[in-house]
Amino acid sequence: MQLYALGLNHHTAPLTIREQMAFQPERLDDALHDLTHERTVREAAILSTCNRTELYFATEQPQHAADWLARFHHLPLSEVSPYLYTYPQRDAIRHVFRVASGLDSMVLGEPQILGQVKDAARRAEEAGTMGTLLHKLFQNTFAVAKEVRSTTAIGANIVSMAAAAMHLSERIFERMSDQRVLFIGAGEMIELCAAYFAGACPKRIAVANRTEARAQLLAHRFGAEVMRLDVVGEMLPHFDVVVSCTASPLPIVGLGMVERAIKARRHRPIVMVDLAVPRDIEAEVGQLDDVFLYTVDDLAQIVDAGLESRQQAVLEAEEIIDSRVNGFLHWMQARDAVPTIRALRQHAETVRAVELERATRLLAKGEDPQKVLDALSHGLINKLMHSPTRYLNQSEGEQQADASRLVQQLFNLNSPD
Repeated sequence: MQLYALGLNHHTAPLTIREQMAFQPERLDDALHDLTHERTVREAAILSTCNRTELYFATEQPQHAADWLARFHHLPLSEVSPYLYTYPQRDAIRHVFRVASGLDSMVLGEPQILGQVKDAARRAEEAGTMGTLLHKLFQNTFAVAKEVRSTTAIGANIVSMAAAAMHLSERIFERMSDQRVLFIGAGEMIELCAAYFAGACPKRIAVANRTEARAQLLAHRFGAEVMRLDVVGEMLPHFDVVVSCTASPLPIVGLGMVERAIKARRHRPIVMVDLAVPRDIEAEVGQLDDVFLYTVDDLAQIVDAGLESRQQAVLEAEEIIDSRVNGFLHWMQARDAVPTIRALRQHAETVRAVELERATRLLAKGEDPQKVLDALSHGLINKLMHSPTRYLNQSEGEQQADASRLVQQLFNLNSPD
């Protein structure tokens, strides 16, 4: 039985495809049962987040998993396959270790993914699709992720504009969970920021965009509300953090608009992050009391400071993961030897039982116990040594040398003991 990982993520598929391939939580159990129903897939777990949909499974026929994934979502395989990746055994183990450690995330080192992997394992356990192989895989995955986070600086430094925006906001507000966040725009940068801020569970999230359909897509992912761009000025007083990144050639948020918002807020502070070039927020806004305005350049300084340290942490994390992959593969190989070990012990037990029965009969007839024990020991030796001796005698040429080395290792014949 081989391990595989199959799926798509933010590296391989656009948002429109990722949305269609995502599993709704209420359908996850049905999906797991359906995937393992025909028994070509023996064990399975499904990880489904806003940035990835992945199957981790054990099978001898991995090609069926891609067919099933497309069929379950009512899509033709030809439409999905360009975005899919499939990792066999070693690569699959390495992949899930990297995912849980935050090395494959949109925001490098982000901690939320580990909780999502744990939830995927829990759902598979509850659905009854987690066998010995996947159970051991996830146990090792969580241990690896813990080691990476405790022994490297993978999550300690800020290496993205989104993380920097969150960091600067947290410097002003003690708890982001008490704040209200407004995103102006709905492009890739806002998507990244929304993912980061949503992880802190703010009290309210809203998206304002010129194209309402695009805003709706983003809002749906993060449980946010949508507002028209022309009401931003009116709604601005209700938000504590404003993150803006549009393609507008002129500022969207002007000095007068912010002055009125500050007055309405009774001078409670507001953080404004302008990630647009050219700027979305007039530069003069930064001169207002109670306004903390940060631009792309401000965030870039924070990101640059963290990059070197984070990259070193990535190298350290990859070394840990490679080592743990080898350890898990060794466990799998040892597990594959279990049937042979059982057969060997059963053979020895059969020989023992036959010789013991013979000795018991002889003793019952009144034979000399010493002679019976001597015959018993010789019988055991002859039968147990028969197969390896014949193996050595029938070997020829180079095979004989290999056979001799193997038997010496098996019976520890080179040991001084």
